[in-house]
Parts: sequence; structure tokens; C-alpha cells
Amino acid sequence: MSRLALPYRSPAPSCVRADAWQLVLDGVTTDLPESLDFWDYRMDIELSRTVHVDLPAARAGAGLDAGAVLTVAAVWTASGSNLRGPVQRVPLTGDEVRTVNLHAVLPGAQLGGVLSLETVLVLSRSTGTGAPFAPRRAGSLLWDDAVSLRLQGDAPLFPMTVIDFAQTSFRDGAAWHLQLGSDLNAAAMGSMLLLVNERAEEVSTAFAHAARPGPVDRVVLSMVYSDCARIMMEHALLKEEFVDEAGFSEDSLGATLVSLFHRLFPGRTIQDLRQLRHNSPSLFASELQAATRILQEA
Repeated sequence: MSRLALPYRSPAPSCVRADAWQLVLDGVTTDLPESLDFWDYRMDIELSRTVHVDLPAARAGAGLDAGAVLTVAAVWTASGSNLRGPVQRVPLTGDEVRTVNLHAVLPGAQLGGVLSLETVLVLSRSTGTGAPFAPRRAGSLLWDDAVSLRLQGDAPLFPMTVIDFAQTSFRDGAAWHLQLGSDLNAAAMGSMLLLVNERAEEVSTAFAHAARPGPVDRVVLSMVYSDCARIMMEHALLKEEFVDEAGFSEDSLGATLVSLFHRLFPGRTIQDLRQLRHNSPSLFASELQAATRILQEA
């Protein structure tokens, strides 16, 4: 629980017992991990959690009367999309220990980066006859906790969609196409899009199985990741403003490319890599393969 000093009374943390968040994948429930490898924007996140609230103790600790209505709520925030939304909101009445089962399926298209989950117990309604310094305003925080799930993992750092290339200007035989914006200062989420040809069944299937990839899926995902990393690095190196001393704003396309560069080539300089690509494109391609560990186990 947050230990910030509140301008009103609050109950002891022991009034709320919250079980660990659970992640549901293909019908199998497990404890929420620190990160989810191979997550992509087509994959929704199904979550559940059980929270037990001792209502008499919570009201007494906050100085509230027996008629006060409390609410358990949970909200999510995604750093990659800068979006947030509700998981569930459950009002609590009565004079007993209440058990609340929170459950939600979060749309993958709205997520990305680090998914933060905050669970709170708040005051919904008070009769105004509580003890001195008892909370009065609806929404007053009584208890909270937060956990996070990193969704980037080894997956591509961009949204994706599956389309029929025959209905576009792309060649029918291409399996995927990575679109990148030209402005490195623009928001990354609006500057990158991976298009997968639905006719390339091995590729679209691999992304559909990205949460639990099989042997063939892993090979395909590795090849897509390596190729996208190459495209992103070549795109960056063609930009004059992509230099070692550049200071791109957080969550911009430039910052994403700089982060990828340092992850793939720790200890190297951008100028060194640019020179390598200019002098020996074939060696540059080989170094990208090694840096992305193409066809190797993570």
C-alpha cells in the first residue's frame, strides 16, 4: 500500500487481503510473471485476482459509520500506448468479510511497454456521521497496491496487423512489411507498424501462437525479429540526426531506435556502425544476425 500521509484516517493494511494477480493463457492460469516473452499487439491479456475485504475493520479503522459504502476497483495503465482503463469496479456493503473476484480481458491493441495494474479500496459514499478526521469525499483512498508486467520482452517493439497483401500495393509473395515514419521526434507508437500478409500462413500462425510458440513458430518469430531489427537500424543510420549525442524525447521514434541500437550493440558507437554499413554492407548484415541471435534459443 502507498504510505503517503493522507489528510484523513485510513484503515490498517491488514483489513484487505489481496491474492496475487493471475494470468490466463489458453485456459491455463498462472501467477503473473515479471515479463511476457513474445507478446504482440494481437494478443489480449486476460487477468484475474481475488481480494478479501474485512468491511467492519476497514470502516472502523477509517472512522466511518456502518452505512458507508466502500468499493474495490482496479485500473490498468500501459506505458507503450499511454492509455489507461478500468479492470473492474465492485461496490461493497454489509457488515462482513467480502470476497471480490476481479476479472478482465485487456485488448492487446491498446497495450504495450509496461502494463501496470493498481488495485484500490476507496470510499464510495459516506453518511457524514463518522468519527473526527474520517474521510468524507467519494473516491478517498483507503488502501492500494500496484504490480507491473513487462510486455515488450523479445517481441517486436511496435504494433502489428494482419492483412491481405493482394489488396495493397505490396507484393503478394512478401510475408511482412515494416512501416517506419520519417520523423524521429514523432511518437513511436504512431510511427511504426508491422504488416503481416495473411497469405503467409506460417508467419500469421506464428504470431497467433506468440504467447506459447512451438518450434516452427520460434524460427519464424526469430526471422521476423531479426529482419525488423535490420530494417530499423538501416532506417536510423540513414538519418543525419541519428547520432551518438542526440537527445530524443522519451517514447519518440528516435528514442526507440537509440534504445534498440544500445541493446544490440552495447559498447559501440552509432558512428562506428554507420561506417561499417557504408564500407561493408555484407559484414553489417552478418553483425545484425549475430546481435539479434537469429535462429538461436533466447
